[in-house]
Amino acid sequence: MLFFRRCKNGEAKVGYPRFKGKKRYNSFTYPQSGFSIYGKKLKLSKIGKIRIVQHREIEGKIKNCTIRKDGKQWYVIFSVVIENNVEPVEPVTFVGIDVGLNSLVTLSDGTQIDSPKYYRNTEAELKKQQRNLSKKRKFSNNWKKQCDKVNRSHRKIRNQKHDFNHKLSRELINTYDFIAFEDLNVKNMVKNSRLSKSIHDASWSNLIQITKYKAGEAGKFVELVKPYNTSQLCSKCGQKVEKTLAVRVHNCPYCGLVLDRDHNGAINILNRAVGTTVQACGIESLDSMMKQEATLFIGW
Repeated sequence: MLFFRRCKNGEAKVGYPRFKGKKRYNSFTYPQSGFSIYGKKLKLSKIGKIRIVQHREIEGKIKNCTIRKDGKQWYVIFSVVIENNVEPVEPVTFVGIDVGLNSLVTLSDGTQIDSPKYYRNTEAELKKQQRNLSKKRKFSNNWKKQCDKVNRSHRKIRNQKHDFNHKLSRELINTYDFIAFEDLNVKNMVKNSRLSKSIHDASWSNLIQITKYKAGEAGKFVELVKPYNTSQLCSKCGQKVEKTLAVRVHNCPYCGLVLDRDHNGAINILNRAVGTTVQACGIESLDSMMKQEATLFIGW
């Protein structure tokens, strides 16, 4: 074992072996072999044939198979290799997106999409279920039944957020060729105890991740830019206008621009992303890039 090898070698910070209970893991993986599909059944080595329900046809070459348990539901996850022969499109439509808590996303053209707040809307019911769980004797039959109810509530919230992000990302990919997001460090942001619950409910990282892989499949582009001062800088004159989180309107004393705070940030995100892309592509592409983006600065 790794523990005893470290002890023998006299390494520092050896640590103790951790007891691996049967409920410690909720999944196991077959790497490359040990599984096969026969119609509506999946054959697993040492287990046998299991009836499955496929929600879509499997594309590409299957590399491994993971069996995962979520509450009382079991899922089969196939990792596949797909050759993406889609040619990158020539960007014509551009958009910058500012993610937030009041509005889930604000586009650089001023469009705002509110957060569905699935967790917040069911928080009272979830608290009731968890309170009932705390009153049950641990590992009793009633305790196990209540655990299933709590798991079911959490799974429903997770599926709702995932479904919403899939639909929103699909709409963005169908509408725009070049999409710019902030490269947010969500791990550090959730350390704020006052905002952590709302940030988890918004699930920004999941939205960005889904949008990125769908953009790759469609030959389109997703750019992540540094979030530093995107809400503080004026999108028209570039001057820094200090404002707290409570101030929701950008009012520039230098050029007189009055704009929604998130709308101003979305335009700055787009400007920063386009500037980075132009530098990466070279000076020759600057004129064509500017012609394509000229119609997007509606907030000006």
